[in-house]
Amino acid sequence: MTSRRDFLKTSGLIITGLAVGAKASPLPIMDKKAAGFATKRPPLSERKFVSKAVEDAISEVKANVKNEELAWMFENCFPNTLDTTVRFKMIDGKPDTFVITGDINAMWLRDSSAQVWPYLQFCNKDEDLKKLIAGVINRQAKCILIDPYANAFNEGPTGSEWKTDLTDMKPDLHERKWEIDSLCYTIRLAYNYWKITGDTSCFGSDWQNAIKKIYSTFIEQQRKQGKGPYHFQRVTETLTDTVANKGYGNPVKPVGLICSIFRPSDDSTIYPFLIPSNMFAVVSLRQAAAIFTSVAGDKEFANKLTVLADEVHKAIHDYALVEHLKYGKIYAFEVDGFGNQLFMDDSNVPSLLSLPYLNCCKPNDPLYLNTRKFVLSSDNPYFFSGKYAEGTGGPHCGMDMIWPMSITMRALTSGNDDEIKSCINTLIKTHADTGFMHESFNKDNPSNFTRSWFAWANTLFGELIWKVYHTKPQLLN
Repeated sequence: MTSRRDFLKTSGLIITGLAVGAKASPLPIMDKKAAGFATKRPPLSERKFVSKAVEDAISEVKANVKNEELAWMFENCFPNTLDTTVRFKMIDGKPDTFVITGDINAMWLRDSSAQVWPYLQFCNKDEDLKKLIAGVINRQAKCILIDPYANAFNEGPTGSEWKTDLTDMKPDLHERKWEIDSLCYTIRLAYNYWKITGDTSCFGSDWQNAIKKIYSTFIEQQRKQGKGPYHFQRVTETLTDTVANKGYGNPVKPVGLICSIFRPSDDSTIYPFLIPSNMFAVVSLRQAAAIFTSVAGDKEFANKLTVLADEVHKAIHDYALVEHLKYGKIYAFEVDGFGNQLFMDDSNVPSLLSLPYLNCCKPNDPLYLNTRKFVLSSDNPYFFSGKYAEGTGGPHCGMDMIWPMSITMRALTSGNDDEIKSCINTLIKTHADTGFMHESFNKDNPSNFTRSWFAWANTLFGELIWKVYHTKPQLLN
């Protein structure tokens, strides 16, 4: 097993394929033109899961999108999670689905939710796909009950190379980096599964107890009663892989916001009140309250969830809406409650750029539009512009490394046709003849990229193309 950071450290940046010492990927690179855009998917017999509804969507796009390279990329990317990363089974008569990230044999709560998210819209056409996603929800509830502070889990109690981290490691954990968004993503998936399918079979005692764990964890990490039980340190030369102040992070003033010691990039925060994740938490708490009201019939606990959501929402507006010298009032990326604010954005989701995508605000919200202008400018220290592309990166992969995910998210949150088309064209130009999305690539050399098998980025790209195909198909041709 290999962590994200360790994968990069041991294999280096991948130059048109695999670096020396890297493990072989199930996604071999070939010359797309010489192959005539031949599919890069595994043979049918080797695919982990096949959905007729998803296959029909792929056939439809291939038949109607005139840009042959784009249609080929969609065919490769959109089913990548199903083709290569899901392990479905029935346990005690209930579906159970373990989802790896791709090149790392572990299940991140965030990634697994995001990887299957675009398939929700097909659930009512495909009963087996519906069971698969119900299995993800069931598995995530089990994971949270093991440890709500962990971000990544093993399929069983097999241990991890991170067992020596200075935190409360358990054999079931791959990694124990506390990130608010990990818990939010599980609620987002469950809530929207319920809204789309009407199925309530996932919301039994395990799921309800997991949500109560989420609530108590959020309360602990408001830090009104001290630092709480979570701390984390790692012996490493990478600053963002460990945590200051004996593992508790930099000080905060308890103001109602929730501490997130790590970002969704798995990098440690500077100021622990991570604002995109707190905004995500407000949405998620209200979604959980709706389920407890309508499905569980527990209005008392639903009210607790709503009260916490309201408190965090108010604190965001009191402490995270700040006046920027150039852009007016915008959302800060991180704050500490003492008045300190960090102005930046990261490529991973939740980010400031992704707020409308996660229903944290409207796409035309003036505060978001001001923030978006900042994020997509050189005033954001992690916005890079080069010969081949411009987009957001982050400390995780370092300077000048743009994440395709950020380019995809820019298109998903844009109402401007020219901007959407430009983003899609950039993604076509920068896949380095692989037919897949990567974690990051160099702004001046797309062949210098990290992670040749990163299923979330692939599926997110597919989500974008499927959305544009149905709303603005002219942009694909």
